[in-house]
Amino acid sequence: MREIVLDTETTGFDPETGDRIVEIGAVELMNHLPTGRTYHQYINPERPMPKEAFDVHGLGDDFLRDKPKFAQIVQDFVDFIGDDAKLVIHNAQFDMKFLNAELKWAGHRVMPYSRAVDTLEIARSKFPGAQNSLDALCRRFRIDNSNRTLHGALLDSELLAEVYLALMGGRQPGLVLDVGAGLGLGDGGRGGAAGATPRGPRPRPLDVRLTPAEAEAHATFIAKMGDKAVWLRYKSGKA
Repeated sequence: MREIVLDTETTGFDPETGDRIVEIGAVELMNHLPTGRTYHQYINPERPMPKEAFDVHGLGDDFLRDKPKFAQIVQDFVDFIGDDAKLVIHNAQFDMKFLNAELKWAGHRVMPYSRAVDTLEIARSKFPGAQNSLDALCRRFRIDNSNRTLHGALLDSELLAEVYLALMGGRQPGLVLDVGAGLGLGDGGRGGAAGATPRGPRPRPLDVRLTPAEAEAHATFIAKMGDKAVWLRYKSGKA
């Protein structure tokens, strides 16, 4: 399964008022693992860079003046993302709106929103009421974002790839499993992959899913086993 983790930087918030894309960054995943293939391009927006956008991105008119226009790089971009790979984007409506506007202006076919996997929506469903910005998710999953002093499309897409894998509960980039390691055999019986960093406590406890009736039935069942029940030894931490 091929996926493209993607981020754009723009001059503002709405292409309908003349805002344009100034940078695109993308990372290729295959079966939830980075392949090492990336796409990165600065783009001349054909309009002045507003001060507030410069303060966020650090990209000024002098830097962008000699960069290619979107119409000049559109084919390379379309070739990289392909026709059917899912596009993993944080706040996908924003980026898809800009990408489709640029594609339309360049005379290319626009992309259906169904191609997008919105990590902001995924995060909101998993952590309702919590902060779910890219920085907040990096902190939650202990992903090093110390280099993110300014918004940059390639760096943000690389961080988002790690966040996405963590959100999906998949393998982390660079994880190498020895034979038997997942069974606690490849690391002296300690369990997990050799050299893996122990996980810290959960940000919040898991919700209890047992009903009171189920909990009472379980307690009654354990009581019938007597004081020497193996389950009681594990519960008390004496096993």
